[in-house]
Amino acid sequence: MQFQADLLGIPVLRPRMIETTALGAAWLAGLQAHVYADTDELAALWQAERQFFPTMSRARASALMEEWEHAVRQATAA
Repeated sequence: MQFQADLLGIPVLRPRMIETTALGAAWLAGLQAHVYADTDELAALWQAERQFFPTMSRARASALMEEWEHAVRQATAA
Protein backbone atom coordinates (compact mmCIF):
# COMPACT_ATOMS: atom_id res chain seq x y z
CA MET A 1 0.00 0.00 0.00
CA GLN A 2 2.91 2.31 0.71
CA PHE A 3 4.24 1.74 -2.80
CA GLN A 4 0.84 2.56 -4.28
CA ALA A 5 0.66 5.78 -2.27
CA ASP A 6 4.15 6.69 -3.43
CA LEU A 7 3.45 6.02 -7.11
CA LEU A 8 0.04 7.69 -7.10
CA GLY A 9 1.21 10.65 -5.01
CA ILE A 10 -1.94 10.49 -2.87
CA PRO A 11 -2.90 8.94 0.47
CA VAL A 12 -4.18 5.36 0.26
CA LEU A 13 -6.54 3.87 2.83
CA ARG A 14 -6.41 0.21 3.80
CA PRO A 15 -9.79 -1.04 5.05
CA ARG A 16 -10.14 -2.86 8.35
CA MET A 17 -11.89 -5.70 6.50
CA ILE A 18 -9.39 -6.76 3.84
CA GLU A 19 -11.76 -9.30 2.25
CA THR A 20 -13.54 -6.53 0.38
CA THR A 21 -14.91 -8.76 -2.39
CA ALA A 22 -16.73 -10.98 0.10
CA LEU A 23 -17.84 -7.95 2.12
CA GLY A 24 -19.20 -6.25 -0.99
CA ALA A 25 -21.15 -9.35 -1.96
CA ALA A 26 -22.58 -9.63 1.54
CA TRP A 27 -23.54 -5.97 1.60
CA LEU A 28 -25.25 -6.23 -1.79
CA ALA A 29 -27.20 -9.24 -0.56
CA GLY A 30 -28.10 -7.29 2.57
CA LEU A 31 -29.37 -4.40 0.46
CA GLN A 32 -31.49 -6.76 -1.63
CA ALA A 33 -32.89 -8.43 1.52
CA HIS A 34 -33.57 -5.01 3.09
CA VAL A 35 -31.15 -5.68 5.95
CA TYR A 36 -29.64 -2.30 5.09
CA ALA A 37 -31.74 0.71 4.14
CA ASP A 38 -29.37 2.17 1.56
CA THR A 39 -25.74 2.63 0.58
CA ASP A 40 -25.38 5.49 3.05
CA GLU A 41 -25.92 2.99 5.85
CA LEU A 42 -23.21 0.77 4.37
CA ALA A 43 -20.81 3.68 3.99
CA ALA A 44 -21.18 4.35 7.71
CA LEU A 45 -20.06 0.75 8.42
CA TRP A 46 -16.81 1.02 6.44
CA GLN A 47 -13.71 1.55 8.58
CA ALA A 48 -10.11 2.31 7.69
CA GLU A 49 -7.41 0.29 9.39
CA ARG A 50 -4.46 2.37 8.22
CA GLN A 51 -3.62 5.29 5.95
CA PHE A 52 -0.47 5.41 3.84
CA PHE A 53 0.98 8.75 2.77
CA PRO A 54 3.32 9.31 -0.17
CA THR A 55 6.96 9.60 0.88
CA MET A 56 8.78 9.02 -2.40
CA SER A 57 9.89 11.98 -4.49
CA ARG A 58 7.72 12.65 -7.51
CA ALA A 59 10.79 12.34 -9.75
CA ARG A 60 11.54 8.83 -8.43
CA ALA A 61 7.88 7.82 -8.67
CA SER A 62 7.72 9.03 -12.29
CA ALA A 63 10.88 7.13 -13.17
CA LEU A 64 9.47 3.92 -11.68
CA MET A 65 6.18 4.40 -13.54
CA GLU A 66 8.08 4.86 -16.81
CA GLU A 67 9.96 1.60 -16.17
CA TRP A 68 6.70 -0.21 -15.41
CA GLU A 69 5.01 1.18 -18.54
CA HIS A 70 7.99 0.06 -20.62
CA ALA A 71 7.75 -3.45 -19.14
CA VAL A 72 4.03 -3.59 -19.92
CA ARG A 73 4.66 -2.48 -23.50
CA GLN A 74 7.32 -5.19 -23.88
CA ALA A 75 5.05 -7.86 -22.43
CA THR A 76 2.10 -6.94 -24.65
CA ALA A 77 4.01 -6.38 -27.90
CA ALA A 78 2.88 -8.66 -30.70
